[in-house]
Amino acid sequence: MQSFDTIRRDGAIRTYIQMADKSLEALGFTEHSFPHVLRVAEQAAQLLKAVGYDERTQELTKIAGYLHDIGNLVNRHDHSQSGAILAFRLLSERGFSPEEIAPIVSAIGNHDEGSGSPVSPMAAALILADKADVRRSRVRDTKNMERDIHDRVNYSVTDARLLVKDGEVCLSLSIDTEISSVMEYFEIFTERMLLCRKAATVLGLRFRLYANGQPLI
Repeated sequence: MQSFDTIRRDGAIRTYIQMADKSLEALGFTEHSFPHVLRVAEQAAQLLKAVGYDERTQELTKIAGYLHDIGNLVNRHDHSQSGAILAFRLLSERGFSPEEIAPIVSAIGNHDEGSGSPVSPMAAALILADKADVRRSRVRDTKNMERDIHDRVNYSVTDARLLVKDGEVCLSLSIDTEISSVMEYFEIFTERMLLCRKAATVLGLRFRLYANGQPLI
């Protein structure tokens, strides 16, 4: 049976993830390489573990998280759909069964807030883990943050934690308001937070957002 570790160590897949991130770097986007995809993989799997899903589903969810941004290799536009097609090909070539490929591909194809929906628990966990990865270490150009609200907001987040407790999935952010205001976070991430709310519902949870210890939604 194929494992997450097998996919993580696969040289070709590592190259595609690296090159996808280089494309985004050229466009001025935040980091989408191994720190991001590994964090998303682990957090998505932990979410499903917390609500009682079996180990194999957790394993497949980690694979979806690891591969979810590979479509940026093709183009940032519609990268979730491109990534789903690439993942289908890569996993088929590596001997995964249709029963395991299908939910992975569906989750990847639905993780972007522009066109995605939490169509399954795996997709919901991927959405929540992906949108929760806001942190200053993803910012590449710290000298020109005043010109880029996305860099400024990411850099202002000194800590971000995604936790499941008492029927809620909570995204708790520590924001340096000397760098960016909480309102700027909402200005660029409102659509993401609405998608997170839908995703939490699929997992039987309520989504809550905290900034500096204060509940926002």
